[in-house]
Amino acid sequence: MSNSPVSGAGAASQSGPPIRPKGLVKAFAASLTGTALEWYDFAVYSAAAAVVFPIVFFPSSDPLTGTILAFSTYAVGYVSRPVGGVVFGRLGDRIGRKKVLVTTLMIIGVATVLIGVLPGYDSIGIAAPIILVLLRFAQGVGVGGEWGGAVLLSSEYGDPQRRGFWASAAQVGPPAGNLLANGALAVLTLMLTEQQFISFGWRIAFLVSALLVGFGLWIRLKLEDTPIFKAIEAHGEQPAAPIREVFSTELRPLVAAILCRVGPDVLYALFTVFTLTYGIQALGYERNQVLTAVLVGSAFQLFMIPLAGAVSDRFNRRLVYGVGAVAGAVWTFVFFGVLGGNNEPMLIVGIVLGLAAHSFMYGPQAAFIVEQFSPRLRSTGSSLAYTFAGVIGGAIAPLLFTVLLSQFGTWIPVAIYVAVAAAVTLVGLALGRDSNTVEDQDYRLLLEGSAESRAAGEAARVSGAGEAR
Repeated sequence: MSNSPVSGAGAASQSGPPIRPKGLVKAFAASLTGTALEWYDFAVYSAAAAVVFPIVFFPSSDPLTGTILAFSTYAVGYVSRPVGGVVFGRLGDRIGRKKVLVTTLMIIGVATVLIGVLPGYDSIGIAAPIILVLLRFAQGVGVGGEWGGAVLLSSEYGDPQRRGFWASAAQVGPPAGNLLANGALAVLTLMLTEQQFISFGWRIAFLVSALLVGFGLWIRLKLEDTPIFKAIEAHGEQPAAPIREVFSTELRPLVAAILCRVGPDVLYALFTVFTLTYGIQALGYERNQVLTAVLVGSAFQLFMIPLAGAVSDRFNRRLVYGVGAVAGAVWTFVFFGVLGGNNEPMLIVGIVLGLAAHSFMYGPQAAFIVEQFSPRLRSTGSSLAYTFAGVIGGAIAPLLFTVLLSQFGTWIPVAIYVAVAAAVTLVGLALGRDSNTVEDQDYRLLLEGSAESRAAGEAARVSGAGEAR
């Protein structure tokens, strides 16, 4: 499948020295902070959809109906991701990773601030939920275009033999954003009364994103594009029609990358979104108790995700990923089986362990998906896989969880749903390929050769000019 520009005896050795190019740490930070800031925006919406929006934008005499409508707008943010993946994914392969990442950050930031000032149903009627859906759509477009570029930003700067660790920078973004978002909401609920929080308090968390997005833009604008893309660009190897080329030449890798994401998406939605509704409405926990549990779980993920990525560099990446999928499916049954009301320590432990299983899928995930595609098609392939999987995975998960619980009155169908999603992930892993570091190293050699040629040419020009004088 490789489209590597160097082959045979001239190919780089997979056991070469560690690669630490200039800007590596900055790229890691830009990938991490950028996705963290964008997922802060996205997670604030997710949390608000569970506890605020049913009241503010979808008033109903039946709380469950309001929750289902609110989660429907949550799903819109996933359904719109393929738009961002198609538009910005191909641009990442055509014009570069950096330009795309600056644009996507601005899209999500503007949409989130506008949600923060949007009047509720009581003020402007049906226009309120309609505008909310449109802004949520814009958020999804931004996130859909963000992930592929962010992953490539860190992984293509870093050593390809440690791709699992370096690519995990972008993967830390969701739990970091979730941590910030739920932390902000928890603080606001502690400082304000219930009426004040519903009236205006939740809006503060949305408006704060303006400052966070400004900080993220400052970091990204100072960074150069990745060495891999610069080598591709220097040799004029950008694909003319990357989407068509992915579907015609790398369809199996695309299918593998899509399927491998379903399980992690569903499991994450269960432990960070659905537990808010289930814990509060079905088990009688206080909002602060459930938010605290998600907060603690997200804090553990800040360390577990890069650890899992690093572990996948030392062992077979697909094996590590598969163990996480099986563990997540099994733990879901255990979690619901032992969880009950008035047992906050068990709630915290349950969510922490659930998100730990998620980490051992999510940590290696970015590297696994990147490795399915040749370097010149990575942005397009990775973005398409990420966004298409989001539609069949995370988009409908909270809604289906709620519907299954309301229809059957028990958690067992919810746990079965998670197990099926984990099985889909295992199929994707079986279809995928293992790491191939030669492709990246070959492009780095081309870039170094181009730089040496330019330096030699400049030296010759200067020497020739001196002799002429």
